[in-house]
Amino acid sequence: MDRNTIIGLLLIFGLLLVWQYVTQPSAEELAEQQRLQDSIALAQRQADSLTRLELAQQKKSDVAAHSSVSQDSLTDSVRVRPRNTAAFGPFASAADGSKQTYTLENDLMEVTFTNKGGRIAEVVLKDYYKLIEDQKHKELKIPLRLLEDPKNKFEYLLPVPGTEQGQVSTEDLYFEADVQGQTIVFRAPSSDGRIVEQRYTLHPGTYLMDYNLQLRGFNSVASSDELMLNWENYLDKIERNTQYERNYSCLYFRDLEGDVDYCSCTKDDEEQLEDTRLKWISHTNQFFNASLFANDEGFRRAELRNVLVEEESDNLKKMVSRVAIPMETASAGEGYAMQWYVGPNEFKRLRKVGYELEEVIPFGWSIFGTINRWVIRPLFDFLLRYIGSAGIVILVLTFLVKLALYPLTFRMLYSQSKMGALKPKMEGLKAKYKDDQQQYQMETMKIYREFGVSPFGGCLPMVLQMPIWFALYRFFPAPIFFREATFLLSPDLSSYESVFRLAFGYPFGFGAHVVVFTLLWAVTTLIYTYYNTRHMDMSANPAMKYMQYIMPIFFLGFFNSFASGLTCYLLFSNLINIAQTIITKNFVINQEKIKEELEAYRKKPKKKKRGFQQRLEEALKEQQRIQAERSGQQQKQKKKSGGGKRGGSKR
Repeated sequence: MDRNTIIGLLLIFGLLLVWQYVTQPSAEELAEQQRLQDSIALAQRQADSLTRLELAQQKKSDVAAHSSVSQDSLTDSVRVRPRNTAAFGPFASAADGSKQTYTLENDLMEVTFTNKGGRIAEVVLKDYYKLIEDQKHKELKIPLRLLEDPKNKFEYLLPVPGTEQGQVSTEDLYFEADVQGQTIVFRAPSSDGRIVEQRYTLHPGTYLMDYNLQLRGFNSVASSDELMLNWENYLDKIERNTQYERNYSCLYFRDLEGDVDYCSCTKDDEEQLEDTRLKWISHTNQFFNASLFANDEGFRRAELRNVLVEEESDNLKKMVSRVAIPMETASAGEGYAMQWYVGPNEFKRLRKVGYELEEVIPFGWSIFGTINRWVIRPLFDFLLRYIGSAGIVILVLTFLVKLALYPLTFRMLYSQSKMGALKPKMEGLKAKYKDDQQQYQMETMKIYREFGVSPFGGCLPMVLQMPIWFALYRFFPAPIFFREATFLLSPDLSSYESVFRLAFGYPFGFGAHVVVFTLLWAVTTLIYTYYNTRHMDMSANPAMKYMQYIMPIFFLGFFNSFASGLTCYLLFSNLINIAQTIITKNFVINQEKIKEELEAYRKKPKKKKRGFQQRLEEALKEQQRIQAERSGQQQKQKKKSGGGKRGGSKR
């Protein structure tokens, strides 16, 4: 690994550090998160106290029920009815009931509904599983469920004048259910003829589900032209690497104009969209999403929030979407038609759904996202159709990337060979100007210009490859086909593989696990560095000699908790780099021809220096001139001081 390679790696590492620093929460945000967590904990303790109190009261009621069942029933009836009437008005009868569940399923998923609120209670994806570990760290497969958390809400705030709040939440109503084949209809009637109806229809071979809201009899009592929908969703921890999953789980949305945006994935964030109409909202895990599509009118006046929860919680994040639905549309004709998508982040499937839903897959933005979506992903898809193993596809993909970049690699190696051919002359200059570093640099630049060698010839190819590296950095955690894809020692190429566990976690992101691919990458990087720099003279900068060996060790902690797919790619990349370097330097590049080429260039008439080389030499000359002036001034000062001392002694 030469100096230019090390400079390139330092630039990459510096950019990564800047990215991590920019995305980390500020002190104020951390304090706000802590305040929210304390409030949640306090509320939970209060809820637990109320639960215990209710249980105690229930126990007393059960004991008393054996002696006065009829009297208690009458008392409850008298007590509950006034309370329900005040809170729910004409919907008081719908506020009493018992919770029941109903199920619709197709070949891909099983959807469970509850009559309490008339909403989805959970969705089981039949082709996917969640992996958990028992106390002995043995992995077990369990059904993968979405929208299953009991704290979830999906409610409409119905305008009901005369009630305590002026509105009634559908979350508090017990709907009448009517199952008709693959359609289930929930109705909540009121005593004055109003009806709230929610209709769900499941189709075969898809994760899409038609959903329709219809309000009857609300036109005369509605105090607003909007109906508020409140959707609160607690995301479950699904993947092995929870921290990784947290960073790639996000709340996305798309407006009717076609622009896709999202709340921050790494901190609490809120979007207030007063004048924007949305086509869809998506609560997205790393590899799965639950998305709600509006009709052609769109959702109005949205308030979207992404809330981080404490790491010890069973949940990953809390996502809140409050949107307004046109009351006129929901109350007329066929109602307000919507669609649900609850399923995996499969690129082709999401793209087929339309409205750019595939943008929820975190391939990255700008040029990196473009490379991943339209170059690397199609190539990987094509290879995966003919090669069953995702790990072998990574190997083939690495080879193809290296083959495509070989012209740049060859140019870098050719530049290194030129520098190596001039090494004897550099050693002569070093011996001649060992006490004058600036003069040594000036003479070195003269030799470079004389023989037509650029010390930065190997740096440009590395800079040109950086977009590919950054794109791959975002690519491997994104596609779902890496999820639970096994290869060699890795059971999941989308997360880190843990061959054995350590007693405690280590700093710099290393964690309490050991990843073989990362270790092998570090070892091969050291081997490649040694082979590539063994003929280089680094005596002018000894720190660089040690830095090139420290860098792989430093990066070890960073990659140890990264996706195995990326570290697998880096390992294959190192092995191919070593092979390319050995073959190119020993069998492709003719060292004698390079010497002849350098000598022929030396004999050519030289053109006037231009560009960067000229500016560099001018800067060195200016620095040398300033240093010479300072040395002259110091010598004069010494002579003056010395003359003063001799004069004083004579007196």
